[in-house]
Amino acid sequence: MSAADVVHGMLTALFAAAAVHALRQAAPARGAGWRGRGDALLHTVMAAAMAVMPWHRIGDGSTPGRTAFFFAAAALWFPLTAVLSLRGPRWADLVHRSPHAVGMAAMAWMLMRHGGVTDAHTGDLVTGVLTLCLLAHALRSLTQDMPTVRAAPGSSGVSTDLGGPGDRFWQGSTAMGTALMLLMHH
Repeated sequence: MSAADVVHGMLTALFAAAAVHALRQAAPARGAGWRGRGDALLHTVMAAAMAVMPWHRIGDGSTPGRTAFFFAAAALWFPLTAVLSLRGPRWADLVHRSPHAVGMAAMAWMLMRHGGVTDAHTGDLVTGVLTLCLLAHALRSLTQDMPTVRAAPGSSGVSTDLGGPGDRFWQGSTAMGTALMLLMHH
């Protein structure tokens, strides 16, 4: 077993567990309304697709097609439902939902990039921007509960509420895994 196989196995385990977690979130989300159920179901589909992606050779000549279109539409779901929401301030909701949109856009981008849709320079730039956004979200999510980071001198009083520690773990872990997948050569 090669080092790449070990990394692929770890990513598969991470995303399979994330898919199960997201699916479990979808059941209690019934009280959260259509937006909560939609969020959870989109996360379930993305995590399941990401679980099998390390073992599938995307660049084998197949075109991205409907799957890339689905994830591009899923990327639009998060900002659109924030803007069209009747609850609370829309700007705060838009900021809160943007990492989810970036994750879905990264999924669509992986399919398009490895399907040969873009040139190398544009592809590297988009991959770099998406990766940096995902890494920033992962670090923010995973360090939220660290007392030394939370109580750092000079830290702003800006609320970065991402839910409970479990939600922050899953969000940060999947963002980190997605960033790794963006950088991996399939």
